[in-house]
Amino acid sequence: MPGIWETHMTFSQRSRTLFKTIAVVLALALPTALAISSADARVGGGMSSGSRGSRTYSAPPSTTTAPGSASQFNRTYTQPGAGMNSAAAAPARGGLFGRAGGFMGGLAAGFLGAGLLGMLFGGGLFGGLGGLSSILGLIIQIVLVVFVVRLAMSWWQRRHTPQAAYANANAGAGPGPQPNYRSGIGGFGFGGANNAPLEIKPDDYEAFERLLGDVQTAWSNEDVAKLHTLATPEMVSYFEQDLGQNRARNVVNKVTNVKLLQGDLAESWREGETDYATVALRFALTDKTVDRNTGAIVAGSEQPGEATEVWTFARRPGGAWELSAIQQTN
Repeated sequence: MPGIWETHMTFSQRSRTLFKTIAVVLALALPTALAISSADARVGGGMSSGSRGSRTYSAPPSTTTAPGSASQFNRTYTQPGAGMNSAAAAPARGGLFGRAGGFMGGLAAGFLGAGLLGMLFGGGLFGGLGGLSSILGLIIQIVLVVFVVRLAMSWWQRRHTPQAAYANANAGAGPGPQPNYRSGIGGFGFGGANNAPLEIKPDDYEAFERLLGDVQTAWSNEDVAKLHTLATPEMVSYFEQDLGQNRARNVVNKVTNVKLLQGDLAESWREGETDYATVALRFALTDKTVDRNTGAIVAGSEQPGEATEVWTFARRPGGAWELSAIQQTN
């Protein structure tokens, strides 16, 4: 009988040691994984952000460069039926969550990490129940955190992406004018567009290509002052939110070797005194996120890649083109 108890105690001790080791690994790895998963690559955070004037809730026409559809906006100051002028003048605001994964990601990581460490030192959600019950408590914590985060993100998206307004805006819009711009590898095609309300000239395309690189460079350098000269106040407010979250995670996103491979015009128009041009861009880039202190890569890689996005530029009288929106492609 003593021998049986001795074996049981040895197994129990080993099990608890194993559980504690797993808890340490998860406590260190899971918050980092949550942070990295929310750190979407390149400028704009992998989201659709900004405003397209009165066409914010109308999908831009597809093009040769982006034959699919552009995602509706996750972040925009423009209310349904409002134009860009009111959106650009809106004050910068952080919002409850900032980017998806910002506030809630930090809460989840802190809650989960605290629970794991609590379990490690004998506490946790079901502190005092011991070994297997602690692991069960950990699993319940993870399920609860995922459930709460998904609920919060769903609420946030419903609040800031009015589906009904988007559907109504598109219901009677029709397919829109289909431009017949030629797509040129290594840059924009300069063909003519049928019934284009605003003529986009070669100099304008050169400005768009230049902005593509300049915005990425300023973003990588975390140069907010430079971003203010390249983008609308609304877009800069989103960049500042995302840069702040990167600083909180102690990482820096570096986007280099940006080169336009193909681009064409989706639509161009004028509202009041403001000119707009929405263009599809396919470009090469090297995208990596590194630890702010060590320089170690925590996401992305040194390998070159490609991205296709739809950018909208705005220009006021006497001013230069500015980035006013980035939309991801489906």
